[in-house]
Formats: sequence, structure tokens, C-alpha cells
Amino acid sequence: MKLGKVIGSVVATRKHNGLVGHKLLIVRQVKPSPDGGLVPAPGGSQFIVAIDLVGAGPGELVLYTSGSSARSASTDSRDSPIDEAIVGIVDQTDFNASEVI
Repeated sequence: MKLGKVIGSVVATRKHNGLVGHKLLIVRQVKPSPDGGLVPAPGGSQFIVAIDLVGAGPGELVLYTSGSSARSASTDSRDSPIDEAIVGIVDQTDFNASEVI
């Protein structure tokens, strides 16, 4: 699982049948920072589109998963082209800032 922040949404009037009825959200991966906050993760795919399985919204911190884990998380979309899925809304994070490199 990865930690991310919802920064927007995607509207697709035509999409795979397995995606119908699900929100598609834009998520930016985040990581802990030495000052105790969360900052955008460097490099790679910083912005992804994920199917929302938990009712997340803009500005919320979320847990998301990728690949076959994302497909299996959605019981009604196992045969759908899902590569990223939001599986949790984070209430709080707590980490030792001195361990962050």
C-alpha cells in the first residue's frame, strides 16, 4: 500500500462497464518529511488515477494499492482494467521524524 493525497477527480462518460458507478480520483503519492509533515514523493509516477472504493474526497489522505491487489479489492470489478484503488481514508499518521531520510 501507498500513502497519497487526493488532489482531483476524473470524469469519464464512456468507460469500461466494471468502472461504472465508481469515482475516479487523482492521487499524488506522499512521504513523511524530517520536519514531521508529509511531502510529495520524489520521482516516478507522482500522479495516478485510482478507483475510489471507500468514498474519499478532495484533500483527503488515503491508502491506495496497485496491480492485482487493486483489482481484487473491488469485488464487483475483478475483471476490470483497474491498476490503482483507494482502499482507506487516513485519520492520522504518526512516525518518528528522526527515522526519515
